[in-house]
Amino acid sequence: MQPRIVLAHWDGLDFYGDAGMAQLAQVGEVLDREPLSSFDDQRADDLLARAEVLVGHWGCPLIDGSVIERAPDLGLIAYTAGTVKFTVTDDVFDRGIRITSGAPANAEPVAEFTLAAILFANKDVFFERDRMRNPSIATSRSRGDVPVGNWDKTVGIVGASMVGRRVIELLRPFPRLDVILYDPFVGHDEAARLGVRKLDLDDLCAVADVLSVHAPDIPSTRGMIGADQLAALRTGATLINTARGALVDHDALIAELRDGRLYAVLDVTDPEPLPDDNPLRILPNVFLTPHLAGSQGTELGRMTESVVDEIRRYAAGERAANEVTRSALDRIA
Repeated sequence: MQPRIVLAHWDGLDFYGDAGMAQLAQVGEVLDREPLSSFDDQRADDLLARAEVLVGHWGCPLIDGSVIERAPDLGLIAYTAGTVKFTVTDDVFDRGIRITSGAPANAEPVAEFTLAAILFANKDVFFERDRMRNPSIATSRSRGDVPVGNWDKTVGIVGASMVGRRVIELLRPFPRLDVILYDPFVGHDEAARLGVRKLDLDDLCAVADVLSVHAPDIPSTRGMIGADQLAALRTGATLINTARGALVDHDALIAELRDGRLYAVLDVTDPEPLPDDNPLRILPNVFLTPHLAGSQGTELGRMTESVVDEIRRYAAGERAANEVTRSALDRIA
């Protein structure tokens, strides 16, 4: 018998579409196509009372003890998107409910975006595009010690997260790009298996032509790319951040950018969005995007396939593909 499914995410957004709903219907009974954007009304009470699987997505309300008390048959919280850190509380783990995440599916487009950014940064594409529009910016920065090209260059990866590891994989077809890694949780043997060299953070910054940030936002990582690390980067190096804005000291970064010494590709900032008068919006050596590296448009289909697979595994009594444990919460984004 198929499990009963309840959807929970932002109101008014159809993340799944007809095709996705058809996929969900193959593995369970969707009780209501309209998602719960709140757990504080009678409709939520009625649906939770019958729910066996709660399928969350962006905007899913907090799932705490008061929610699961009203869902006596709930056995799986299948989060379609990435982090569940701000979606579930300890009450859910205490109850023994399986929690899964679509983080691997959402990591793929972030890694693809990063690969494109690395290749474009090495070719100086971002700056040259802006220079063609405004030749006067030619004197605003210098390539310095970093020559143009995707040959004999060094790419520094900060964080062997799902995205970081996938970026490393995507860089393998480029054998003349030397990939180095900083991650305190990865030993030298594991780094060798990944095909990279492990360095301390400051040493990595000192030799990287491109520095790409993929660490989680946890207390120990906030501001980890600070004034010392940015100063260690070679003149003309590019910082890429598709992780979380809080990992980079923005004041220190702006100071380096104003000097024209570095280039930055920022898909995430702190705060987000930036105030209208923030210098990162207008500096000519910044390529700024509005947190779009993750799944967009057709890429949502990959996350739908992932959550459908998790529901199928649950119903069949199989192990989850990407189960989130209580202990993992301190290490995820």
